[in-house]
Amino acid sequence: MSTPQATVVLNALEARGGAGCARFVGGCVRNALLNRKIDDIDIATQLTPDEVTEALQAAGVKAVPTGVEHGTITAVADGMPFEVTTLRRDVSTDGRRAVVAFTTDWAEDAQRRDFTLNAVYADREGTLFDPTGRGVADGLAGRIVFVGDPMTRIREDYLRILRFFRFQAWYGKGEADAKALDACKALRDTLSGRPAERTAKELLKLLAADEPRPAMALMASTGVLAKVVPFCPGLEALNGLVEIETSQLFENDPVLRLAALIPDDQISAAQAAERLRLSNEVRDRLVAAMGKTPRITSWMSPRESRRAVYEIGARAFTDRVKLAWARSQRTAATHQWRGLLALGESWTPPALPLSGEDVINAGVPRGPMVGEVMREVEAWWIDHDFIDDKLSVIEKLKAVAQGMVY
Repeated sequence: MSTPQATVVLNALEARGGAGCARFVGGCVRNALLNRKIDDIDIATQLTPDEVTEALQAAGVKAVPTGVEHGTITAVADGMPFEVTTLRRDVSTDGRRAVVAFTTDWAEDAQRRDFTLNAVYADREGTLFDPTGRGVADGLAGRIVFVGDPMTRIREDYLRILRFFRFQAWYGKGEADAKALDACKALRDTLSGRPAERTAKELLKLLAADEPRPAMALMASTGVLAKVVPFCPGLEALNGLVEIETSQLFENDPVLRLAALIPDDQISAAQAAERLRLSNEVRDRLVAAMGKTPRITSWMSPRESRRAVYEIGARAFTDRVKLAWARSQRTAATHQWRGLLALGESWTPPALPLSGEDVINAGVPRGPMVGEVMREVEAWWIDHDFIDDKLSVIEKLKAVAQGMVY
């Protein structure tokens, strides 16, 4: 917020609108106040989008019309983006989209924001402006409170229900706001039919929190979780996975945490991915993380573990190990589970030391039989723990080839 790039953008806006026409707002102010990492920098301004564009271009700053209809221009200064949005008030909303009118009133702009801790503004000197009168206090105390009436705020955008639980997971302390919970429960049915991509985005952000379990429990108790992930069998696996990640100092893994909310079968994983419109990459990972075979247990031998890694891949293997560990509730087997993870992360499956030409040279005619012979030799090779001796593999090939009927 105090970088040269931010200064350039503010200078450009104030050269057009005068001192104080632009202030930092939202997440960057909230996170600075709470000493959290700042990812995105948003700026609110009294200038209209056209005036913002003209001001930026006059200062040699790139202006990208990322959301003009809602008042947003992205300023790009020396490669750093800043979302600059004109102060707004809602004209009409339908729970998904809003028609807005521009304003110059900071308090009016604050009244359309979701939570009080997100409705705090700051100038370049760090002076805070708190139109709701409680944003700073709520933020410092860890209170996630809707601006004004919770029912009204949710009806403006029904996905604010999920945002409430997400912010509760990331910033909440103590008991959740009762009025907010009541509103989320009362309006939970509105989540049906919401854009799946936005729903998935909010859910994954919630699951990325260091401690998502209390917020997830609140989602379950209010019936919100059943609307978002109706396939969820319960929170036991998620609770176990978070406990493992915390106690073993593993990195938070929101995708694997989502997998812990899905029944342990690949059909359910594929259906969940389709319902949430997940990317192909995330879908494939979820599906690969599920399945009963090969069976993953804490007492697997190194040989069995290597076979599993070879069959399903290292990523799927470590995912399945963590999920099996989370579901097992066997804290006494920690060293065994960790050993499996270490093997999955360190062992590189070898390539079968056999080619199609080797099979043909052994007398097998070209055609489908070549693949059949290779698969049989490969099965033997795996059973022998990936024997690193091509001569032995060739001898097995000869024996298989001699026993085939062409």
